[in-house]
Amino acid sequence: MPDPITVIRESERPVVDFPGGATYRTLIGDDNGADIPIRTGIQTSEPGYATRVHSHPYVEVLTVLEGRGEAWLDGKDGTIAMAPGVTISIPAGQLHGFRVVGNAPLVTYGIHTFPKRIVNYKDEPAAS
Repeated sequence: MPDPITVIRESERPVVDFPGGATYRTLIGDDNGADIPIRTGIQTSEPGYATRVHSHPYVEVLTVLEGRGEAWLDGKDGTIAMAPGVTISIPAGQLHGFRVVGNAPLVTYGIHTFPKRIVNYKDEPAAS
């Protein structure tokens, strides 16, 4: 008999506050993602919010569900417009960031292609 389907309801997941005006709900994570080789979540970033420049040792994929923002790769010219329906894929090890544009929250669905969340911030020693 095949394994049962895992069902996750966003409304039942805990909310984690991020410094600077964002919240995050892990959908597939440490507590419910055994044997699942990814980590997923929904981040809601309030107007004025910007991430710190950071990288991950794996690919990160972000899809915009609501709001507007812009993303950038550290050391590269220009920004990428983030709007509903836009998905961006950030290469492993690439320093990057994003910020909210406008007066509405930016809601993104993120996939980390690794089961553990690892964040390495620019100008800080790499996480182990």
